[in-house]
Amino acid sequence: MTLMDDSLSHSRSRKAAMVVQMLLAGGQRLALSSLPEETQLRLTRELGAMRTVDRATLLQVVAEFARDLEAVALTAPGGVENALTALDGQISPAAAAKIRQEASKTQGGDPWAQVMALSPQDLRPIAEAEALEVCAVLMSKLPVAKAAELLGLVPGERARRIAYAISRTSAITPSAVACIGQALASQYAGVLAPVFSQPPVQRVGAILNSVGAATRNSVLAGLNDDDSSFADDVRKAIFTFPDIPARLMVSDVPKVIRNVENADLITALAVAQTAGGPDAESADFVLSNMSQRMADSLREEISERGKVKKSDGEAAMSAVVGAIRAAADAGEIVLISPEEEE
Repeated sequence: MTLMDDSLSHSRSRKAAMVVQMLLAGGQRLALSSLPEETQLRLTRELGAMRTVDRATLLQVVAEFARDLEAVALTAPGGVENALTALDGQISPAAAAKIRQEASKTQGGDPWAQVMALSPQDLRPIAEAEALEVCAVLMSKLPVAKAAELLGLVPGERARRIAYAISRTSAITPSAVACIGQALASQYAGVLAPVFSQPPVQRVGAILNSVGAATRNSVLAGLNDDDSSFADDVRKAIFTFPDIPARLMVSDVPKVIRNVENADLITALAVAQTAGGPDAESADFVLSNMSQRMADSLREEISERGKVKKSDGEAAMSAVVGAIRAAADAGEIVLISPEEEE
């Protein structure tokens, strides 16, 4: 008996089911789980309804399928998450987050795709803060390897309770799972993209690079009282004029000083030599690692430089430091890290 009739010529899902059945019968494994859930359901229903298909009909459907494949000139990623994966590194994190938020509000969008795209570290706040039932659903939706990694990040007692909660998920409805995914995507998937281009330590370090020594020391002392670990990381991120000999490579001195205004360079070196100590050592380091002719010219101008206001001196030294940091940020030079220096 054949179920192929005139109406089948208008049923694309029935034809797709035929092709899938033929491939499965030939031992092929198909990644059907990547299809939208509704498509998977429709395909499964068609396979369940199918009985016998005659050879002529099957050959006709396969030939049509082959013609369709030959006509394809370009395939798109398919789905917001696949598009974002294809565009990774090409659009900003903020733009990606906004697209995810828009997709989560669009009917038919899959919020679980957004949640499951998060790393175990990003999922950790969910596992530690949300209700056990919610965590159990999350663990059940995740691939086994990612779920295991996430469970390993959670404190032992909490992990045990989540594991037990999974045993109570057998009666949960699909609509409840969808609602949980929507809530998690809305609360966690859209806000994890960084708003700032640099982490907090780098931002604080950059700010303290540009303030006077008295303010910098005062802020660092306060940070040390509040969070000594954060204060230590900020100290490593800070690059000041006295750090030049320890962190700037000798070969990079000529590269950075050419990006400093001559007046600023003369003022900075003059003030540093007058101050003595680490500032003077940095000035000597700079002068010793440039051409002899240029160094002699600078020394002559420094000797003719009159008294400099403290604020002007700090601004000039900040200009030198700023040029060094700009070259490092642009990848033109590589600063020696404090750990390497130690």
